[in-house]
Amino acid sequence: MTTRDDGSLLIDGETVVWSGRPAQGLLFTSRDWLLIPFSLLWCGFTIFWETTVLSLPAAPLFMKYFGAAFVLIGLYFVAGRFLLDAWVRSGTQYAITNKRVLIARSWPFAKFTALSLSRLPETSLVERANGRGTILFGQAISNSWRGNSLSNWTPSLDPTPAFIGIENARSVFEQLQSAPASDA
Repeated sequence: MTTRDDGSLLIDGETVVWSGRPAQGLLFTSRDWLLIPFSLLWCGFTIFWETTVLSLPAAPLFMKYFGAAFVLIGLYFVAGRFLLDAWVRSGTQYAITNKRVLIARSWPFAKFTALSLSRLPETSLVERANGRGTILFGQAISNSWRGNSLSNWTPSLDPTPAFIGIENARSVFEQLQSAPASDA
């Protein structure tokens, strides 16, 4: 995050205490244990369906297009979601200031989230053996399958604010837990 003089979204008297970026490249999460096998089955079946329909000379044009749409969905499930997630994370920045938690995401999914340190929701840490981890601010919506469809498959688009795949996650989490409880 940049300073106020550079046009950032810092407020008067606010200083950056920590800043970081999410893990770059492909990132696998715990939900992928279920989603990867499902996506392979889906895509395999739709490719089988589409090749069968295309091999029938009298198959209706509607059936050919119908199957093609599901093949595209299957390809997104298998690979596209990982590429989209990596792209979104490449344009994401995180910061903790003396007053707020900040998450800035760039175009085409531009979004700025600011959470007051004095009113942080339930905060949880999921840490990996290498020290990288995710800090979640609030209850996960997409894990319950009630979120929007992209967020179920793409962690960086989850509506629940999070620092995804950050280095030294435990240290950042402890810093949040010991943050002063006032906005002053």
